[in-house]
Amino acid sequence: MSVPAARRLATVLTVTQATRTLPYGSWPTPVTSELVVRAAARLGEVVVDGTDVWWAESRPSEGGRTVLVRRSADGSTTDLLPAPWNARTRVHEYGGAAWTVAAGTVWFTDFADQRLYRVDPGSTGPVAVTPEPPLPAGVRHADLRVTPDGGAVVAVRETHTAGGASADVVHEVVRIGRDGTTTVLVSGPDFVSDPRLGPDGSLAWLQWQHPDMPWDAAELVVRSPDGTETVVAGGRSGARPESVVQPVWGADGTLWFLADRTDVWALYRRRPGGEPELVFDPGSDIGGPAWVFGQSRFTLLDDGRVALAYGREGADRLAVLDRTDGTALEVDLPYASFGRLTAAGGSVVCVAGGPVSEPVVLRAGVDDGPTEVLRPARDLGLDPAWFSRPEHVTFPTVAGDPADGGPAIGEAHALVYPPTNPRVSGPAGDLPPLLVVVHGGPTAAASPVLNTGVQYWTSRGFAVADVDYRGSTGYGRRYRDALQGRWGIADLDDVVSCARWLAGQGRVDPDRMAIRGGSAGGYTTLAALTFRPGVFAAGASHYGVADLAALAADTHSFESRYLDGLIAPWPSGAAVYAERSPIHHTDALGTPLAVFQGDEDAVVPPEQAEMIVAALRAKDVPHAYLLFPGEQHGFRKAENIRAALDGELSFYAQVLGFELPAEEGIEAIEVVR
Repeated sequence: MSVPAARRLATVLTVTQATRTLPYGSWPTPVTSELVVRAAARLGEVVVDGTDVWWAESRPSEGGRTVLVRRSADGSTTDLLPAPWNARTRVHEYGGAAWTVAAGTVWFTDFADQRLYRVDPGSTGPVAVTPEPPLPAGVRHADLRVTPDGGAVVAVRETHTAGGASADVVHEVVRIGRDGTTTVLVSGPDFVSDPRLGPDGSLAWLQWQHPDMPWDAAELVVRSPDGTETVVAGGRSGARPESVVQPVWGADGTLWFLADRTDVWALYRRRPGGEPELVFDPGSDIGGPAWVFGQSRFTLLDDGRVALAYGREGADRLAVLDRTDGTALEVDLPYASFGRLTAAGGSVVCVAGGPVSEPVVLRAGVDDGPTEVLRPARDLGLDPAWFSRPEHVTFPTVAGDPADGGPAIGEAHALVYPPTNPRVSGPAGDLPPLLVVVHGGPTAAASPVLNTGVQYWTSRGFAVADVDYRGSTGYGRRYRDALQGRWGIADLDDVVSCARWLAGQGRVDPDRMAIRGGSAGGYTTLAALTFRPGVFAAGASHYGVADLAALAADTHSFESRYLDGLIAPWPSGAAVYAERSPIHHTDALGTPLAVFQGDEDAVVPPEQAEMIVAALRAKDVPHAYLLFPGEQHGFRKAENIRAALDGELSFYAQVLGFELPAEEGIEAIEVVR
């Protein structure tokens, strides 16, 4: 019997043992922080190159570096880049699409210096294509696409100046030859993305101007071979703003894209010489916000059909559009999330996951053909009985006031995970503590994919609510825009309403509700504890925003005007920023708080965390603070992910009053009182 099989059998046997009764929060569990990071990998872009399938893996066990993996036709897999190579770009600080491959030649941006490198078949290692920049990491490349002749790549280039001001950063579309010769193709817009070469030599790209973000009003522009430029869709020229994402050329010169003119990001096409026409509107978003490059929610199959993914009631559907009437024929697969779609003949290769499966690289036959897992998930050695399944809920919340210019939406959504442990139950009459999770963005969305970081809590006896507050993606533009001008108001109403709704249903203990979030979710966490005191008994901020004015005045180029829409124009709206910034209202902050921060964070500098910690210390509010050297916006190193997770659990144990499982040996975090 193989070791994995033996481990699974052992787990099944222990699951059938008699259930113990222990206080919620103290339940022993195999879902430890070590398991969360052990052999974990974040899957990135997928590229099909002939009979090979390539994908990117970000590995916490290797310091978070991104490795490229090739799966050959014989089923063997090979890592391309040995340490310390790291295929990761810092364009827009969030990166994405840092590499591509064609005819076996790989082009990639290395994280250390942001230079472009090339690896040819049979070569001994990467060769630098672009020169060393005058400033460290001052010239960055992303969204790489190989030209049809294979002799160059088209890319987005981001150039920084010695002054370091975000307003001086230049974004362009460039063509870079094998010898590093660079030609600027597009220059002038504040931002550009998705440069795509058409079959006749036309160039399509997306562009947007400050203060818009790409999900506000990105234009799709096409330059024909004669130099004529046409705005095909998007921007602010129509009756309402429109955002375009993911332009894709068909072999016949048809340009396909997603636009939100019907409220949701729906599928459109523009035939040569024609006007854009709606192809498919599922009533929910197909696309998502372009925080990173290289996202793909639809792909063109070899036979001319379109395969796509769209969300509904908290889960994705994978479907193929019928050629005759455009109806969507759903593909029956045991997954609830699909991304990075790319065609491979009559199949779709993608990253997929579900409630009992971490993300995998999947080759899905769309016509009842064979489906194959190309890159399996980790063998966690756990019976599925350990996994809490999410329930998508819609709950009432405080409706927006149309007089304030926002839609009067009076409901919000969440994925709710009940506490789940096959060996332990809570004491009769007790209710579990609640952990409200606030995603970042704030345009992100809760995902139903198995996340051991969530199961870490549910298997210990916590209920978890992953809230899709107004502003989240997946429910259309009207829902997304409900946060415009109301960040720090609508999101607080929604997380508080969710917690109170669950407590009112008798599902959680109203006296032991906690809230956690990172980045924008960290801001909502801090703001909820400050401006809605008494609802939550504890909180945890991971690289969260404490001072909105400081974020507006000192952040990177991509987000330097983001708060103009979410809060108010800066600096004319300084009073609104002060009104909604937790740092200016610490007199109301009396809830125990744990703070986790990276010391190289360029999005939310560590000074923000240290300001809130200083205020807690001055008021003698119980708190804990961990600063991680070498981490940016989001933790990538395994030891730091573990320290933050176990530290947060230890903090809640001390504040909410339960014991940690002795067998895990979790070191107690220092709580300053």
